[in-house]
Amino acid sequence: MASGSTIVTKTILSRTDHLSEVRAFVSEAASAFGFLDEDIANISLAVDEACTNIIKHAYQNAPDKEIEISVIHNKKNFEIRIVDFGRRFNPQELKAPDLRRNLAHHRRGGLGVYLMKRLMDKVEYNFMPGRHNEVRLIKYLQKNQPAVRR
Repeated sequence: MASGSTIVTKTILSRTDHLSEVRAFVSEAASAFGFLDEDIANISLAVDEACTNIIKHAYQNAPDKEIEISVIHNKKNFEIRIVDFGRRFNPQELKAPDLRRNLAHHRRGGLGVYLMKRLMDKVEYNFMPGRHNEVRLIKYLQKNQPAVRR
């Protein structure tokens, strides 16, 4: 991690009723960092999707597992690290979604990873076998958007 970085962390249980807390936590940090409303909403949605995927897939809806959300930022980079201790997810095995088919068949779900990649500048998955899984969501502050610390 780069020197001069700030880290704040929140841990929740793996229940969807905690997602509003996560969205508020991330939105507040993104706002303080200096992002505009549209970017704040996009970051919040990407984090919500990542946590929902962890709840549904890594923990298979078990309501008592932990998810750790850390916001790490420096002058230009804003990163959210989400750690779980559930089943491993291999993004290489995921097929690109067929958006037309999903819309035509009113299919719900299956777009989380796609959305995260569209909303964030960088999405990375790291696995520590026997320890934890981690997804990193990174957004860069645009050049015309000065970083503001409140």
